[in-house]
Amino acid sequence: MSPTPSPPLVDRFGRRVSYLRISITDRCDFRCVYCMSEDMQFLPRSQVLTLEEIQQIARAFVALGVDKIRITGGEPLVRRGVTGLFRGLGTLPGLEELTLTTNGSQLARHAPALRAAGVRRINISLDSLRPERFRHITRQGELQRVLDGIDAALAAGMERVKINSVILKGRNADEIIDLVEFCRARDMDISFIEEMPLGVNADHDRAEVFYSSDQVRADIQARYRLIPTTESTGGPSRYFRLDDGPTRIGFISPHSHNFCVDCNRVRLTAEGRLLLCLGQEHSVDLRQVVREYPGDSRALTRAIVEAMQIKPQGHTFDLSAKPVILRHMSVTGG
Repeated sequence: MSPTPSPPLVDRFGRRVSYLRISITDRCDFRCVYCMSEDMQFLPRSQVLTLEEIQQIARAFVALGVDKIRITGGEPLVRRGVTGLFRGLGTLPGLEELTLTTNGSQLARHAPALRAAGVRRINISLDSLRPERFRHITRQGELQRVLDGIDAALAAGMERVKINSVILKGRNADEIIDLVEFCRARDMDISFIEEMPLGVNADHDRAEVFYSSDQVRADIQARYRLIPTTESTGGPSRYFRLDDGPTRIGFISPHSHNFCVDCNRVRLTAEGRLLLCLGQEHSVDLRQVVREYPGDSRALTRAIVEAMQIKPQGHTFDLSAKPVILRHMSVTGG
C-alpha cells in the first residue's frame, strides 16, 4: 500500500501555495537604482544557504505539492556551481516548471547548460535599449552583454524568453514602445513592472517617478491593439496579446492593481528565511531548521507546513510613506 501523499500547502485564507521563488545569492554584478544601494554590504558566505541546503529545502516543497520553482538573486548566475544546482532541481519528481530570473550579464555562457538542465522559460531584466541610459540605471551594466545573453537564450531553444522592465517616469518611460518592438521582433514576451518600495532608496523619490501599469498600457494602445487574455504563467502578471503575433504584454501592478488575493507564492531568501509575503516581514528561519536537524525531512516539512499559518493576506505598499520594509529587492529575491 502506497503512503498517503502529503496535503498541499494551503494558507489560512484558503490560497494554495504552488510556487516557490528561491534566491540563491544576494550578490549581483549590477547595482540597479530600484533594487539596491550603490554601496551594498553583502551577506557573509556562512550565512548563505549551501547549494545542498537549497536542494534539500526545494525537495521538501515539491513533496508538499509545489510544482514551480524560480531561481532568483541578486544575480543567480554569479554563484559558483549554479548549473549543477539546476541539474539537481531539474530531476525532482513532481516539479513541472523550473525557471530563472536573471539580469542576462552571464547568460551567454550559461544558456546551453541551463536548457540541458530542464529550464524551458527564462525572465531577463532589461530596462533600457540605450547603452548610456542602461549603464545609468544599472550603475555598472553593459547593455551589449545582456543583448548577447538574450540571443544565447533564444539560440539555446528556450520555449519562452520574457523581458522584465521596471518603468520609471523621467528615466525610461519614453522607451516603452521601443521595448515592445524589441520583443515583438523576436517573438518574446515582456512584463512591465511598477517599482516595489523595498529598502531605503537614495537615488530617487519613488512617488515622483511612479509610472502606473495603466499609463504603460495606454502608451502601448496608442500604437498597438492589445487583446485581453486569461493566460497565466503562475505569477502575478496580467497578460494581453498583440494582435499581430505571439508576443504577450504583461503588467505586474502591486500598487494600481493589487494581486494579493490570488497569491500562490512564497520566497526563500539567500540566507534561508522563508518569506511569506513580498511586502511583509512574516518569515520562518529554514536555515536554522536544516542546520539544527540535518537530514531530518520531517522537521523541515513540519516547519514549512506550519509557516502557512502566518502567511499574511497581503502587502501594504504605500509610495507616499517611508519604506516599512527595509530589506532591498536584491536581498528579498527578485
